[in-house]
Amino acid sequence: MKMKASKTGAYVGAGIGLALFALFGLLYGSFIGGVVGLQITGQLAGTSAEFGIMSRMILAFGVMFGVLLAAVACVMGSAIIGYLSGYAVDLLQLETESTIKIVEIVKSHDYNGY
Repeated sequence: MKMKASKTGAYVGAGIGLALFALFGLLYGSFIGGVVGLQITGQLAGTSAEFGIMSRMILAFGVMFGVLLAAVACVMGSAIIGYLSGYAVDLLQLETESTIKIVEIVKSHDYNGY
């Protein structure tokens, strides 16, 4: 039997994760990444008041890293949850089909001869 529900669940989960990232992850990821970039800049340059090109680049990379990390967490987390939910549905369908086949085999036997 092909496992179709698990693949569908993963796609649905990734779509929901993308929506969650667009609603929540983008803003919070940029905030957290910006704070991390400012902390790194403060450690390297001594103070965050000196905004040279290097300090701005570190801040920009911090923001991009925060947004990327938020995207991966939202999309992959919900895709994994969707995949596992679909896998559970596939297992239930497989168990139901096996039970139906066993019942059909038992019903097809003639027990009068035993």
